[in-house]
Amino acid sequence: MTFDVSDPEFEARIRTSFTRQGLNGTMGATLGRVAAGSVEIEVPFSARVSQQHGFFHGGVIGAIGDSACGDAAMTLTPPGAEVLTIEYKVNFLSPAQGDRLLARGRVMRPGRTVTVCAGEVFVVGIAHEKLVATMLVTIMTVGAHREVVLPENSSVAIVLRLARLIRY
Repeated sequence: MTFDVSDPEFEARIRTSFTRQGLNGTMGATLGRVAAGSVEIEVPFSARVSQQHGFFHGGVIGAIGDSACGDAAMTLTPPGAEVLTIEYKVNFLSPAQGDRLLARGRVMRPGRTVTVCAGEVFVVGIAHEKLVATMLVTIMTVGAHREVVLPENSSVAIVLRLARLIRY
């Protein structure tokens, strides 16, 4: 799928945002491939991302899948925009035991305000890559400055002018 990109500097913006997220550092996450509408994130296995049976913790799987999808959505937003997750559903398919996790997030349906993404999280070992979770993630674009041109006498334009006057 090809997408219209409104910010030619989207990759730099994604990489900057990624480094500002403290959870990424806590998990040891690294940002891999960044392309219009898709992002990959990896997390190496360590005791700090494990659960009691020695697998990757489900919270880590959900977190990097969510981040990959959010960053994928952000590749399509205007300059200055940020994103927030509204909702996600994760299906855990198998225990995640391996050297690292690899999350791939991709935009399924871009929108001006709401974008729907799909995520897949794989566990990677020496000789294998195994799908351990799938996700559906709904992302909201925030902070984007969009100019809306309305007819001068439209009811919406009149209400907006009044609201500015009374600082509503």
